[in-house]
Amino acid sequence: MDRRSFNRRFLVGGGVAAATGVTSLSVGTIEASSAEPPPKTAPAGGVVRHLKLYAEKLADGRMGYGFEKGKATVPGPLIEINEGDTLHIEFENTMDVAASLHAHGVDYDIASDGTRMNKSIVEPGGTRTYTWRTHAPGRRKDGTWQPGSAGYWHYHDHVVGTDHGSGGIRKGLYGPVIVRRKGDILPDKTITIVFNDMTINNKPATESPNFEATVGDRLEVVMITHGEYYHTFHVHGHRWADNRTGLLAGPDDPSRVIDTKIVGPADSFGFQVIAGEHVGAGAWMYHCHVQSHSDMGMAGLLLVAKADGTVPGYDPHDMHEMHDMKTDPSKAEKS
Repeated sequence: MDRRSFNRRFLVGGGVAAATGVTSLSVGTIEASSAEPPPKTAPAGGVVRHLKLYAEKLADGRMGYGFEKGKATVPGPLIEINEGDTLHIEFENTMDVAASLHAHGVDYDIASDGTRMNKSIVEPGGTRTYTWRTHAPGRRKDGTWQPGSAGYWHYHDHVVGTDHGSGGIRKGLYGPVIVRRKGDILPDKTITIVFNDMTINNKPATESPNFEATVGDRLEVVMITHGEYYHTFHVHGHRWADNRTGLLAGPDDPSRVIDTKIVGPADSFGFQVIAGEHVGAGAWMYHCHVQSHSDMGMAGLLLVAKADGTVPGYDPHDMHEMHDMKTDPSKAEKS
């Protein structure tokens, strides 16, 4: 089975690096060999799929979703499907409070809405099947154009704490959804970054998550925002097109190329970059560019390694010092 087929990426949540060759680096620029095969692309949809998803309380007080009982994570695992697919999700709530599964970007009937007002939630210890459908773009009967489902979306709880799921989202009940269109380029690795209130992936400021890649990897980023605040997502050394895929379709594509994007609660977008392209290996910072937010810890690292696995100039001790300065300004004044 191809390493980028639905089943493998689906079961691992899409967040594990594939074992691929690394393109050579010369004077900070990626040099693609003329013999290098073209990137692999998403197949046509139209398949009916099934999965099991659990909602669980974690030992540290957070809540998460997981594909296996006892293995819930924050964010929850990546759910990746293709336009035209139908997905049946058997959802089991192992917690002592009611929970649900509500999706953005896909099609579903009212029984799969995941809200208390239409009785589509799951009581403690209960199970319910949610069905998501997707569709390809096309022309409606009235002649207008209908967009497809493809995009970078997300799912979350809609009942814990309040009828809007504020308590569940605050504790970590959220995760990424990618709907591919036939022909979309597939990545080597996908990561999920969630700005939730003043945290990244519900981690405290001293433990903001770092992500790893190797120079030449096709890296895909799914970015989601939850909570009460607007943020500005920025990543150093890399840029993308501000459109559905994050990629330019050709030399005449009018999409704006950016490295910073303003995001608000329930926003989601995604993009692909070639890790280290034109800039090479290193510890590249990503962060909220609202200055007070980044000063309070909304920052982490994209660690792009050379082929030998080393990250030039990176010392984990430096990050600990940076976090210390955030929590104790007097240390910054002495540095």
